[in-house]
Amino acid sequence: MTTWQCDGIPKDGKTYPQAIAGGHEPCENTTPDCPICGLPREAMDPVTTTVKTTVVVSPGGTTRVGQKSNWLLPFALIITALTAGLGGWSLLQMLIPKPDASPVVREETPDKQPKATFVSNTAKNPDLFSQGEKILLNSTPNKEKGAAAFKREDWSNAIADYQPAATPQANDPEGKIYYNNAKAREKGNQNTIAVVVPIANDPNSAKEILRGVARYQEEFNNSNPGNPLEIVIANDGGGLQSKAIADDLIQSGQVLAVMGHGIDPFSQKAIESYEKEGLAILSPLTTSVSQTGKSTLKTIPLEDKSQEVLGSYLEAVAKTLANYASQQENSPSVVLFYNSDSPYSQKLKDSFAKAIKEPGGQIVKEIDTTKANFNAKTAIDQAKQAGARVVFLALSKDGDRIDQAVAIAQESSGMLLLGGNELYTPDILIQGADSIDGLVLAVPWSFQATDPFAKDALKSWRGRVSWRTATAYDSMKVLGEAIAKSSDRATVVETLNRGITLQGSTTDFNIFNQVPLVRANRGNEGPRGSQYQFDPI
Repeated sequence: MTTWQCDGIPKDGKTYPQAIAGGHEPCENTTPDCPICGLPREAMDPVTTTVKTTVVVSPGGTTRVGQKSNWLLPFALIITALTAGLGGWSLLQMLIPKPDASPVVREETPDKQPKATFVSNTAKNPDLFSQGEKILLNSTPNKEKGAAAFKREDWSNAIADYQPAATPQANDPEGKIYYNNAKAREKGNQNTIAVVVPIANDPNSAKEILRGVARYQEEFNNSNPGNPLEIVIANDGGGLQSKAIADDLIQSGQVLAVMGHGIDPFSQKAIESYEKEGLAILSPLTTSVSQTGKSTLKTIPLEDKSQEVLGSYLEAVAKTLANYASQQENSPSVVLFYNSDSPYSQKLKDSFAKAIKEPGGQIVKEIDTTKANFNAKTAIDQAKQAGARVVFLALSKDGDRIDQAVAIAQESSGMLLLGGNELYTPDILIQGADSIDGLVLAVPWSFQATDPFAKDALKSWRGRVSWRTATAYDSMKVLGEAIAKSSDRATVVETLNRGITLQGSTTDFNIFNQVPLVRANRGNEGPRGSQYQFDPI
């Protein structure tokens, strides 16, 4: 396969907004775009006659960047997407102009400058943020009226217009958050937390996360009417947008803490900015949870990999699924599918390949689904010839990975199907149909009707909720406790650095030893359009 080298510095005479200032370490690539900086292959081709072109992408434009933020973080206190599937950050990204591109200068006199009422008032990318002044997800006439009232600071009408979206029948977490934001604004003295979610790239996962956020906000505000909690939603399309969002949140004096971002290089740049400027961030790369006695969460420096919660979690996922495979098959022989464009997928692949050896299993074939010649039938046929009896799907959920997972399942009749939390999606149940019957996934939390949080979710959202909702709730609980101690950025950072003891969390932090498993079974409580649902094992 032909490869090409990128160092992040365009050589074709053009200016690209996704180029990283100063470039990056040279890397060999096989994809059309560099997975580090997003530059296309032709950017590395020098020309003798150069015509300088400045590529400017407006906030509403999109550009391919090659990697997106890993969302849907695998358990409490880590949101985001993994998705990679958090989980895995090649997709269309919204970008901002490169700093040296000619900016559009607005002529404004001081008395015409907008009041910094909302984060979007001071943001360079205002369309990416909302506290209620604009709709980022599903729009309705009432929500649009609510947004207009919110923008003009007419809190009573904003409350009235957003109220229908806050009902269980609406099942609208964005509307519920804006409704409670309006109530918080009316009372005043609110404390603001930012939640970064992948609305542009994965609206369903964003909604799952926001359900947990909305549930905790309502609970917190009912208990703390004098200092209500306000949520600013940030729509992160990944790529350079992650760092741009971080810069805007840092610039806003309102925001006391941030939840979100993933594990890709762009998210790491964003996290570096938060750390440098003293704004607390809960992310999979900066969070640690103790595993003995009472669980305590604390934030850790980005460079401290020894305590990183994501790595610990994925090791536990791999160990749990390896043990399950050995219970179903003596000395299991496994074909392992992964996508090399996702940090999450790579980490899970490596963890499982190591874990399966303990119970006497082996990997007979590793298959990268990003390869141009990937074919599910051919791959499974070759794996069976090599003796594989188990299929492990270490796939993220970006792009066409769910389609690939379904195609693999359709060719894997009679084989044990296993996978990570990124495949816990309605699409896998709807598209997979009978082919995913018996699929076993490891997830941080599973829906059980007797669980108090699950019971409340049935009432609040009129249906089952996912692990993303439960873990988002736990993450908000940690941040809520931190800001309850002080509404000062520096103190919030200090509190999280010391650690917060987790009490009454929905996530059992014994997951570092044994991760809950769910199986796809026939049932009538799954997503609309599917005859399957995930049930706890």
